Amino acid sequence: MTTPRLPLTLGAATLLLAANLYGATTARADGGDPSVPPGTEPSAGAPVKIDPTDPDLKLPEGATLAEPKVLDIKSVVEDQSGDERREDTNADVTFALQAEVLFSKDSAKLGAAAKARIGAIADEIRKQNPTQVRVFGFTDNLGTSAHGDVLSRQRANAVQAVLDQDLNDPNITFDVRGYGEQYPIADNSTEEGRKKNRRVEVTFPRTES
Repeated sequence: MTTPRLPLTLGAATLLLAANLYGATTARADGGDPSVPPGTEPSAGAPVKIDPTDPDLKLPEGATLAEPKVLDIKSVVEDQSGDERREDTNADVTFALQAEVLFSKDSAKLGAAAKARIGAIADEIRKQNPTQVRVFGFTDNLGTSAHGDVLSRQRANAVQAVLDQDLNDPNITFDVRGYGEQYPIADNSTEEGRKKNRRVEVTFPRTES
């Protein structure tokens, strides 16, 4: 049975400079970083009335505007239980699976159900035909930081091993890391938040047109 999904779409803002002057900047995540912690994303401000006759808006003599670019748009879909989240941008696809879906408490051993979920992600990777896949593990802030670093790396290794077996593609290179309690996506002061932070993220570039 398919779990209902609740779509949450985050749009990008377009800044209008004035009259015939316009431009946009592409916002892209660093290829080596995991999800951006909440609260650090740029947000659109209130619309500002612009006087097109303002001399400060005129370009200096000889200056030209940069080529306009399309802003990156992120789409986030999370299943109703919150166990799995998918993020799509113009450049990448990221799947985040909560640790409880994959592992027993304080364990890095995968069960049969977990392997089925990872197999579904492998199917999505196959559609994009990437040459690199990132597998990053994360924990909450309970226990020591050193233990979290080790456990998150062990869990990332376990997920990578199943993906590698399912894909069986020598052209794919894996980047596997354990970040421990770094980069939380929710409040670690509550169990609900800590549950979200205990996760493994699988990211790969979007290559299909």
